[in-house]
Parts: sequence; C-alpha cells; structure tokens
Amino acid sequence: MKPAPFEYHAPDTVAETVALLGEVAPEGGRVLAGGQSLAPAMAFRLARPPHLVDINRIAELGRISATDGVLTVGATARHAAFHDPVAAGPLGALMSAVVRHVAHLPIRTRGTFCGSLAHADPASEWCLVAATLGAEMTARSVAGRRSIPAEQFFEWAMVTALAEDELLVAARLPLLAPDTRWGFCEFSRRAGDYALAMALALFRLKDGAVVEPRIGLGGVEGRPRRCAEAEAALLGRPPDPASLAAAAAAAAATVDPMVDGQADAAYRRELAEVMVLRALQRAAA
Repeated sequence: MKPAPFEYHAPDTVAETVALLGEVAPEGGRVLAGGQSLAPAMAFRLARPPHLVDINRIAELGRISATDGVLTVGATARHAAFHDPVAAGPLGALMSAVVRHVAHLPIRTRGTFCGSLAHADPASEWCLVAATLGAEMTARSVAGRRSIPAEQFFEWAMVTALAEDELLVAARLPLLAPDTRWGFCEFSRRAGDYALAMALALFRLKDGAVVEPRIGLGGVEGRPRRCAEAEAALLGRPPDPASLAAAAAAAAATVDPMVDGQADAAYRRELAEVMVLRALQRAAA
C-alpha cells in the first residue's frame, strides 16, 4: 500500500520547526525523524497525517554530548550511534550493550533514540533506560522550552506528556558513577522482536552492601517504570543470591501485567521476576 496524500515540510531550524508544528499539529501533522514506526504505519494507512515535518536537516539535533555529568542525546541521533560507547564509564558501556537488542541493524542505522522515546512503546529498550535512569526530556514549542522527567513523560502505551505542538529536541541522562554496576536482560520470541519483558538493574556497593539501587521493568505493563518495592528489598543488603531473589520477587508481586496474544498475566509476571533476577545477577557478577 501507499501512504495517503500529505504535505511535506523540511525546516532548517528548530525555531522554524516549532512554528510549523504550531500551525499543522492541530490538524494532525506529525514529526519525521527516523520514521521506523511512522513510515510503516503510513504505508498501511494506519496513520494519515496531512502534514509531515522532517527534522533531519537540522544539524544540531543530531548531536550527542557528555558534559557536566549529563549525556545529552539530540532528536535525530540514530540508534547506531550507540554501538560504540558515547560516554566514558558505565553509562556508555550500558547503552552500547542495550542498543544491540533494538530491532535489527538496518533499523538501527535510521531509527532515533528520541523517536523511540516519543513513540513510547512499552517494549522499547530506550524507554526502559530513560525511565530507570531518571532521564529528562527537553521539549520545545512556540510557547517556549520545558523539561519533563521520565516518570511524568511516559503516561501509557504510545502516550506521552508531549503536547501535540511540542518537539522533543533532546533527552538528558545522568552519567553514572565509575563504580556503578549494571545488568540488562530481556526476553523475546526471536532476536529483534519486541520484548515480552525486560529489566535493567543498577546499584553501587558500600562496605559490601547495596546503595543507590535502580531497578526498572519494561514490556510488562503499559509503560516502563522503576520498581520501588524491589529497590527497597535490595537496599542495604549484600548482593547475594537470597537478596537478589527477594528483590526479583518483590518486583513481580507489584506489577500489573498486560495481556495480549503473546502472553497472559501470569506468564508476564513470571517473566518479570526472571528478568529482574537475571539483570541483578549480571550486575552483581
């Protein structure tokens, strides 16, 4: 199939882009960055935006920088940019490992980090990373700029706090302390498929006990989120098998799993526990 007719716009600056969005977004206009979700939906006419605003000419939106303790990822930075670490220390290594679970290489060469966040698929690896690390999203519109923390940004499956006329210009993730331990694990039917469940775990050790734990789950509920109960079960305890199992069980006990053609609630709950346990084991190894 072919997309429904639309008017194509290719602005050269962010200011021009947000002015355009102020005009066309109320009519259903959409932003085009990597297009790996939007273009197929348009081809099948599941999405019929009358205006398409292509932001790929705006050079500043493709930048990735690590300064002042923050990694800033611009709106058109591709997934493939993370194949090699983009920052020193644990965060660069974490993102380099996670990106290899994002779809397939051809998609990673075109799709964008921020586009994944704006699409807000609950099974998105980058959405899980953003939620677990407490990223902040920077949005621009004709009304100005605002920063949206991850816990407010992801509202539900495919729903974010972005207003219809706002452009997600960047995501900001905190750089991790050099001694941060991390582990990531996901389960999918086939390599490159959407995950049925995934977990990201981070912590530091002080005198042999866990401090600053962060445990996030994705693909299980309608949005990615941190598991406060699992973090509380691990805080102050040594990362031994009993402590890790207790944290994983706490995560599973508090989820409200999605039900779809891939998994029922009981199966996703069990997957959640296994993914958290394996992520913690990898962090503790």
